[in-house]
Amino acid sequence: MEIFFATCPRGLEGVLSHELQELGGQEIRSTPGGVECQGTFPLCYRLNLESRIASRILWRIGQGWYRDEEDLYRLASCLPWPEYFSVDCHIKVRIIAQHSPLRSLEFATLRVKDAICDRFVRVEHARPEVSKRQPDIQIVVFVDEEHVVWYIDTSGDPLFKRGWRKVAGDAPIRENLAAGILRLSGWTGEQVLLDPMCGAGTFLIEAALMAKGIAPGRGREFAFRHLQNFDHTIWDHLRQESIKPIPPGPGLSIVGYDEDANALTMARTNLEGLGLEDIQLGQVDVLDVTPPGPKGFLVTNPPYGVRMGDRSELEEWYPKFGNLLKQRFTGWDVYVLTADSRLPKLIHLAPSRKIPLFNGPLESRLYEFQMVAGGNRKSARQARQQAGNNPGLR
Repeated sequence: MEIFFATCPRGLEGVLSHELQELGGQEIRSTPGGVECQGTFPLCYRLNLESRIASRILWRIGQGWYRDEEDLYRLASCLPWPEYFSVDCHIKVRIIAQHSPLRSLEFATLRVKDAICDRFVRVEHARPEVSKRQPDIQIVVFVDEEHVVWYIDTSGDPLFKRGWRKVAGDAPIRENLAAGILRLSGWTGEQVLLDPMCGAGTFLIEAALMAKGIAPGRGREFAFRHLQNFDHTIWDHLRQESIKPIPPGPGLSIVGYDEDANALTMARTNLEGLGLEDIQLGQVDVLDVTPPGPKGFLVTNPPYGVRMGDRSELEEWYPKFGNLLKQRFTGWDVYVLTADSRLPKLIHLAPSRKIPLFNGPLESRLYEFQMVAGGNRKSARQARQQAGNNPGLR
């Protein structure tokens, strides 16, 4: 059995754990920033191909104890690098440190690179080239106070780079974060989904791919193809399976609005060639939006003054947005991702959940508002929990 570590945006470890289990991972163990699992080596092909939430899939090849850079050189020298990849590969070494005693990560990185190249020279009398920008193989080294773990990145480009995004707006949400938010919301494809500030269409496209069972990685390449143990037959079989999407349930309804015509042009450009006819787009100011159904899921990432939008204007806009939700969206589940902690107070709604998430470098919150009749004084989720705990409420 091999050990793999799937990295992800902070806050998505729980839904990633469930996803890895669904994809065949065993011995699931969640840690901040990722999830570890075990499986035979072809599991890494499936995880790269089908995970919607992971950022990278790292293959653990060793671990040990260290005190300084020379210990790292010694430990790296003991690993059989030529068994992992060819000397023809261009490599990159990346060290990620947490409370490490290392004096210089740059020097430590150089020593690890030297150890890898020296091992190749001893075995094959040649050394791999180093490429910082477009390596074939990236070696990832995690170090803490005294422990080191060695990984090979099997993904290459981050997994949120699906290949469908042709254009992006000023503040795009990453694809895997959007997919993770959809999983957190509980949307299954059977309910109406609306993004009233859809921008370039990330939530919409990820939702449609999810509902249709289209593998997010089917249109891109991966670093595991450069590994010595790469099995073309197994990979070709998995990729062929991914080309046959699962038919969605009846009545798939995904709707996106934006007041900016340029944003809608970007969304339509990103949709080209994907065959996602279920997505409906329209140019509408969010405050004029009419719900496309009596109930459904509203999921959005509005402007919030950090990367776009004027904060004083937003202070006037937020209460209007709250009134819109209260007046028109009774029966809907609303999920808003924002880095603006003022949002619940300014829209005058009490969130039933708030989940810390990172949108790139921005620390954000995903707020859940369950719009029940008479306001959202008590969420439907809370009511169900109380009913489960009190037989008299069942």
